[in-house]
Amino acid sequence: MSNIQESYTVLYIEDEKDIRTNYVNYLTRHFEKVYEAADGEEGYEKYKKNRPDIMIVDINLPKLNGLDLVRRIRENNHSTKVIMLTAHSETKYLLEATELKLTKYLVKPVSRSELKDALTLVIDELSNFETTSKKTIVLKEGFYWDIQREELLNNNSSAVLTNKERSILAFLFSSVNRTFSYDDIIINVWYEDDYDRDKLDALKTIIKNLRKKLPKDTIKNVFGTGYKIEI
Repeated sequence: MSNIQESYTVLYIEDEKDIRTNYVNYLTRHFEKVYEAADGEEGYEKYKKNRPDIMIVDINLPKLNGLDLVRRIRENNHSTKVIMLTAHSETKYLLEATELKLTKYLVKPVSRSELKDALTLVIDELSNFETTSKKTIVLKEGFYWDIQREELLNNNSSAVLTNKERSILAFLFSSVNRTFSYDDIIINVWYEDDYDRDKLDALKTIIKNLRKKLPKDTIKNVFGTGYKIEI
C-alpha cells in the first residue's frame, strides 16, 4: 500500500470508540473516503448507502455481529472485500469466516503493519480481479440487477420496468463497464439492422426514464458513441 491515497472507499466497523478513531485517522491518510460505524446495524446501513470497496469489520459488534453482518451482505454482494478483526482464533470462527469469502482474518490486537499488509492484499485483489455474483450485479444505494430474472431490485423490492427498459438494461448489464454503441443497443432491442432518428430519440427517452429508477450515474453516456453501465 503506497503513501498516495488509494481511490477506494473503506467502511470501518468497531464498537470501541478509541480504537475506531485511531484506525479511521490512519485509514483516512491512505484512502479517498473512509466511513465508520459503531455497531452492526449502523454498519449495514452505511454499507447500503455507500457501497464501499473495502470493509474492515470487528466480529464482536452490538446489535448485529460481524459474521452475521457479512453473511447478510454476501446474499447479494460478493465483490466488496472484507477484513475481519476478532479476539477469537478458535476453529469454529475460522470455519464460519471461510464461508464468507474474507480476504483476511486478523486476530486482535492488530498492529498497523498487519493491517497494512492485509490492505495491500485487498488492493491487489481489487486491482487485478473482478468478482461478481453469478446471479446478481450489485449497485449503489441498495440496488442490484438480477441477471437470471432480468429484474431490477431495491432492497428486495422489484422496480417497475417496461419491456423496452428491461431489454435495454439486460443488454447493458451483459457486460458491465463496456460501452455499447447506439447501433448495438437498437439492433438488439428493436431487432432492426438499421434505424432512423425516431429510434435514436426513443432510446434516449428510455435511458432518461431508466436513470430516474437507478442510482445516480449508473448509466453513463459516452459522448457520440453510446451508453455503458458503470459500477
